[in-house]
Order: sequence, then structure tokens, then C-alpha cells
Amino acid sequence: MYNVIMFKKFILSVFIIFFSEVSMASCPKSLDFDIKLLGEEKTVNLCQEYLGKVILVVNTASKCGFTPQYEGLEKLYKENKDRGLVVLGFPSHDFYQEPAPESEIKDFCKLTYDVNFPMFTKTSVRGKKAHPFFKLLAEETRSSPKWNFHKYLIAKDGSVVDSFSTVTGPGNNRIVKKIEELLNKSN
Repeated sequence: MYNVIMFKKFILSVFIIFFSEVSMASCPKSLDFDIKLLGEEKTVNLCQEYLGKVILVVNTASKCGFTPQYEGLEKLYKENKDRGLVVLGFPSHDFYQEPAPESEIKDFCKLTYDVNFPMFTKTSVRGKKAHPFFKLLAEETRSSPKWNFHKYLIAKDGSVVDSFSTVTGPGNNRIVKKIEELLNKSN
């Protein structure tokens, strides 16, 4: 009886290891990143958390003329999250408009714009110091952020689909149509 139990445990272990490696091996390079949430110790694996969703990635700042886009981003997220859209916000001080510590950024987003979409640690989004996630997004779209609130769109399968400049707000017909198309597309 002991040998049977040990054999079953062994088979189960092999099964778990095999399928864990298979699922991680199938992670697209665009989502193969572990990034800390804003003001928290929790790290999120983008692939495990968001593969299968339409993702709108945005570099944000609290002291920018475009900061009111938080309102439109939250509206877009709230209206489409149950259909599979997630907005991912990345505060950045690359344009010298996000000087506050992370705890203040988090409070500002929640108290001023009631942001509920995931916000990540303060991140460099351009140039040599850019986080590898943003380097990959820029490489895939041939477009790096020129200012705050630059947006990247990632399909359910993890393919990087498009980028949108700062002046293209979250309610812009071009973004809304593309998101709608991706949400309606089955994988």
C-alpha cells in the first residue's frame, strides 16, 4: 500500500512539474515579466495574471496636463473588464512629472480618479534605462513613449498589436474600435 501511495505522489509531482513548465513555455515574450504592484510588496507575473485578456498598457504621471486621462482609462476599464479588458498603469518620472513616492501616487490615483485598474511600480519607460517590458513594447511597435499617457495594446494571445500617442485619449474612436475588435476575437 505504501508503494502505491508513493507512486501516486511521484506521478502527481511529475504531472505538476510538466504542466507548469509547459504553461510557462507557452508564455509570449511580451508578457514574460514579473513586476511589483504600486506601493506593495506583491509581484505579479504578467503572463499568469493577464494572458487571455486584452491589455492596454499606459505610462502615467500625476503632475501632467494629460493626467485627467485617468478618468477615461478607468471608465474604459470599468465598462469592459467583465469582457476581458485590463488596463495596466505604470507611473513614470521619465518626463519629470511623477516625483512623488509610490504611496502618494497610489493615494492620488484612488482618491482623485477612483482608479481600480492595476497600477505597477514606478517604471522607466524610455531610453537605455527603460524597463525590459517597455523596451519590448517599443521594439514591437517601433514607437516609444514621447510623453506621459502613451498607450500600448496587447491582444489576448500576448501579441503586441498597436501603440497610441499621448494625445490619443482612452475614449478615442481608434482605441475603442481596436479594443472592441480584440475583445470580440476568439483565440
